Amino acid sequence: MSTYMPKAGQIDRKWYVLDAAGKPLGHTAAKAASLLRGKHKPIFAPHVDCGDHVIIINCDKAVLTGKKLDQKIYYRHTGWIGGLKAVKYSTLMATRPEFAMTLAVNGMIPDTVIGRKAKTRLRTYKGSEHKHASQKPETLEF
Repeated sequence: MSTYMPKAGQIDRKWYVLDAAGKPLGHTAAKAASLLRGKHKPIFAPHVDCGDHVIIINCDKAVLTGKKLDQKIYYRHTGWIGGLKAVKYSTLMATRPEFAMTLAVNGMIPDTVIGRKAKTRLRTYKGSEHKHASQKPETLEF
């Protein structure tokens, strides 16, 4: 018996909604990364993009455990000399919680061609409303 190899054209992509309210940011991001890569499917193969679309709602209500809210810092560089910018996660979660969730998910997906394609299927929203009702997404409890 031969091993089944999924073809790119045969992949059936579903839509899932994850509610981050009251759940740790990392747990939600890990579940989203697994869905984006397609690791929950029995036909998963690491060389084929077989992931699904993921919508994360209530990013502003996600929690950071321990002292991460005060001690964790997001760094970026402008490209200029001395251009290192630092933002605490307490500020980041207050102003741009959907960006903090996207950062967490992006860190859990490999930086390859397949990973970059998977990152385009992630949608994050600050509140409980999203604009993808016509895709009939399934709500996942985890």
